[in-house]
Amino acid sequence: MSRFFIFLIAAAFALQSCQNQPKQPADFIDDNVKFAAEQYGLQTALIEASGKVLNPKSFIDGKIKYIRPQEWTSGFFPGSMWYLYELSGDEKWRELGIKYTEALDTVKYLTSHHDVGFMIGCSYGNALRLSGNEAYKAVMVQAAQSLSTRFRPDAGVIQSWNVTGGWQSQRGWECPVIIDNMMNLELLFEATRFSGDSSFYQMAVTHADNTIKNHFRPDYTTWHVIDYSLADGSVRNKHTAQGFAHESTWARGQAWAVYGFTVCYRETGDPKYLEQAEKAFEVVASHPNLPSDGVPYWDFNAPNIPAEKRDASSAAILASALYELSTYNKSDYYKGWADKIMQSLASPDYRAALGENGNFILKHSVGSIPHNSEIDVPLNYADYYFLEALKRKRELER
Repeated sequence: MSRFFIFLIAAAFALQSCQNQPKQPADFIDDNVKFAAEQYGLQTALIEASGKVLNPKSFIDGKIKYIRPQEWTSGFFPGSMWYLYELSGDEKWRELGIKYTEALDTVKYLTSHHDVGFMIGCSYGNALRLSGNEAYKAVMVQAAQSLSTRFRPDAGVIQSWNVTGGWQSQRGWECPVIIDNMMNLELLFEATRFSGDSSFYQMAVTHADNTIKNHFRPDYTTWHVIDYSLADGSVRNKHTAQGFAHESTWARGQAWAVYGFTVCYRETGDPKYLEQAEKAFEVVASHPNLPSDGVPYWDFNAPNIPAEKRDASSAAILASALYELSTYNKSDYYKGWADKIMQSLASPDYRAALGENGNFILKHSVGSIPHNSEIDVPLNYADYYFLEALKRKRELER
């Protein structure tokens, strides 16, 4: 077979692959960055006019919901400032990023729950990367030390929630660990780099390994909550808190798994984490209840599909994770999925009109239907991962 004939075959395959990818305008990224900057410009103008440092999470019943620094999502809005700075180059976002990030300084001492990784990583982690302020490293190391107080050696996991108050105290749990906790491991990996203390790294790897062992079903769907015994580290319960049922597949939990194990592969180079991320995503890609636009229902087993609520936050998390996953394996496949999801999220079905939606970017996210909380509303973490996905898409296409 001649080289020319081989070339023609390869070209034909390449053309077919391109034709199978979702069509996006050349200015797709610029258009979405411009819109996000204008929408968040309105958001920050309201905050600045108040004379306070406020942290918006959602828009519910016609009112913007602002949160305290101790709330688990407090790092996403400052993180979005940093992504807007990176995407637009506008110094205004750098200044706002510093302001809203440093308002979270006390979070570094928080030990009452596991989400300090989200809170500090998304804010201070991006601030360090884009500002070069070395003082932020100390904040991140202290936050990792606070997070490490929740490591339970007998079970080899980081406890997610306390069980001495609130609705968590009513479940009979001892040491609940949620799949979301995979997202907090990145802070521990970074703390090892910054401090030289490998104990953070070992905690992260041990937690990830036990998550593979106990959080996944044979088909690579994930339970939301695994409850461990504090006495001997054995598994006591396999439950859900925010999904439809204990045995169902909660969409955002599956997205956290894809993203979290992609990060673990990046940080360790261990192929078992890459395999876990890929198989967790195949659950999504091949699921008969995944809508054609790639934006999941809030639970893949919710009883009233197709009348169930969609969750744009799950889609945004997946898109961002898939762009990174595409740099490690099957690049066209994972990037194609990410592009498809982003095209949907950027459409009028999910992207708000300027000045509407409480000045958030994306509509139609779901916090927790079982708790009747934040249903079909904008959420700051949906916007954060949408912006992160735009950044990753732009980097890949450059």
